[in-house]
This record gives sequence, C-alpha cells and structure tokens, in this order.
Amino acid sequence: MKRVTILGASGYTGRELARLLSNHRELELDGFLGAREGVAPEAPELECDRAVEPLDWARVARADGVFLCTPHGTSAELAKKLVTLGKKVVDLSADFRLKSAADYHAVYGHAHVAPELLPSAVYGLTEHARDAVAKSQLVANPGCYPTSILLALKPLLAAGLVDRAHTVVCDSKSGVSGAGKTPSARTIFGASHENFLAYGVGTHRHAPEIRQEAGLDDLVFTPHLLPVFRGILSTIYVKPKAGAKAAELRACLASAYAGERFVKVFSKGQPELDRVQRTNECHVAVADSGPLCVLTSAIDNLVKGAAGQALQNMNLMLGCEEAAGLG
Repeated sequence: MKRVTILGASGYTGRELARLLSNHRELELDGFLGAREGVAPEAPELECDRAVEPLDWARVARADGVFLCTPHGTSAELAKKLVTLGKKVVDLSADFRLKSAADYHAVYGHAHVAPELLPSAVYGLTEHARDAVAKSQLVANPGCYPTSILLALKPLLAAGLVDRAHTVVCDSKSGVSGAGKTPSARTIFGASHENFLAYGVGTHRHAPEIRQEAGLDDLVFTPHLLPVFRGILSTIYVKPKAGAKAAELRACLASAYAGERFVKVFSKGQPELDRVQRTNECHVAVADSGPLCVLTSAIDNLVKGAAGQALQNMNLMLGCEEAAGLG
C-alpha cells in the first residue's frame, strides 16, 4: 500500500476523495488534514465520517502522494514545499492550470507565488495527457467546466472537424456544489431552489483555461447555476468543416475514446445528469442543428470534474491501475 494525504480536506472535494479512497486497494488515506498547522477546520459530521486534523508536516513527509484541495494561492505555496520534499502532487486549485504567470495574475488578481513550477506542471486532462501525467511530479487538475467542454471538443479540433473561423459557443450548467462549501447569497437553498440563472457572463475564470487548452481564441463560455447539488451539463455549438455532419463528428469521438473506461460517446439519445452523478464518467453526444453541430457533455463536477479525475491522475503518478478506486 502507498500512502496519500489530502490537504484542505474539509471541503466537498476532500470528502469526495475520502469516499473514493475508501474503496482503493493500493492507496491508503494516511492524512486527512486541513491547510493550517495547529488548526483543525470545522467539518460537520454530516460531511465526512473521518475527522479533519490540523496540517502536520511529519505526517505529510511519510506520504507518497498529496492531493491539494486548497484555495487558489494557498496551493502554490504548499506545492513548492511538497515538490522540494519529493512528493507526487495533484493540485485541485487553479494555481497551475494557466501556463503563464502573467495570465494567472490577470485572471486571479494576485501574483503567482511559484512561477518557477509552471513549466513543469502537467495539465491533467487524463485521457489527453496520460503519458505526461504518469511521468510528472506536479499535476494541475483541470477545472470542472473545462473538463466537460474539453473532453467533447479536443478530438474534433485535433481532427480538423471544427471550422475555426467561426466562434465556438460553450453553454454550461452546474449544480451548486461547484461553488464550494462556503454558502453565499446565490447558493443557499432559498436562492437556488426553483431558480436558474447565468453568472460570470464574459468574466468567468474558467474561460482562459478553456481557450488555452482548446487552442482557440474565438470561444465564448457562459456558466449557469442549476438548482441541483452535483453535475454539469455543457452544450457546445460548433460550425463543422465544410460538408461535415454530426455522424462524422460522432465517429471521430467514438474513435478517440474507443476503449476508454470513463468517456462514453452516445450513438443515440442525449446525456443526462442523473446518469453521471457519483461516477467518474463523461457522457458525450453530437447532433445536427441547422448549419451547426451541437455537442452535449455531462459529468459529475465533484468526481470527473474534481476528485475522480484527481485520483485517476494520482493512480498514474504512483504506478497504480488508472481506474483503481473509481469503480
């Protein structure tokens, strides 16, 4: 058994990782820790049946791998120390997703505290970075919205089936858990129940990440808040190359993900949230709509969009079977 530690364990992704690791045959969750020494975060019993303990570097030192479920900015500081200690690190924050320190500063409003690590950090969209992830010491776990969009879009862009002269529009809807554990005026039950709205229009922090990884400047991303707890459904509108129809795009996706355990391309029908909730799966479909093709993609934002993909990546980094703990 190899040992792993979760730092920042009191949030939704920490709880989800603990749930997944409880079924893992090769990894032992040795440390379920907060992000500060001497302080144990408040974590109601409802959230996890394991107590969150203060950050203890002696405990961390004996881990083979560390998951950072800590806020933007905090993760980079911790990652610097963990890399020096020789640990395998999967960071679930946004600190290493953008390749440029200047872009990070522009998007997140503060200077990057470990810019020297950016060149070596691997963007861990697992199905598209498997070999690089396996060799890496530091993996940037993708954002939940980008995961849902990029898994549907990247094979089509690589195959030249998307007309890059036309704007790609990504319209995504997420459950309230995507906003994290801390309640806000928007995410409390009274505000989200029987309500539906767009937010962060034209300003959302995931847009630069999506553009970077898709290699597209002409891309519009608009997120929406669904009155559900977990799940993301993304609807992506693309202009196919001249003469191409949904059948050709669907065949491309089916070929790209043939044999992939966690990505399912529908031959008919459409993805639905309740089919992916509490799984590490991404469900993708393609349909013709006038001159456009419409891609739909569904994931659980806490699993494939966060903890599940992080565990996929850590499995590869520590030499475990990629799907271990993700059954």
